[in-house]
Amino acid sequence: MIDPIADLLTCIRNASQALLPELTVPHSKAKENIVRILKEEGYLADCQAEGQPRRTLRIKLKYQGRKGVIAHVRRISKPGLRKYVRSTEIPRVLGGMGTVVLSTPRGVMTGATARKQNLGGEVLCYVW
Repeated sequence: MIDPIADLLTCIRNASQALLPELTVPHSKAKENIVRILKEEGYLADCQAEGQPRRTLRIKLKYQGRKGVIAHVRRISKPGLRKYVRSTEIPRVLGGMGTVVLSTPRGVMTGATARKQNLGGEVLCYVW
């Protein structure tokens, strides 16, 4: 697997469109932090790390009727072309209605949190 974060986002997007109640993906700390942020922002219902020899992330999706809460997920910084921004250049997704996820020196966080802490970093994805 070349880009595990893109694989995670694709799995979430596909499961949401298929109206699946939950999905399981291979575990990594970066994936766990991204899923934790999506849960805190209200895009996911729950997430848990499971298993001992081979850890997995069990993600429970959230829906509004027959539509997923997550309308779109876009991977921005890719292995072939990294995208870094300063704290003053952090983009706003849909005029503040969406969420930008950043990887900063202090960990993975939302764009709003990074702006408050005056941190820049790598733009991982947009979610709306």
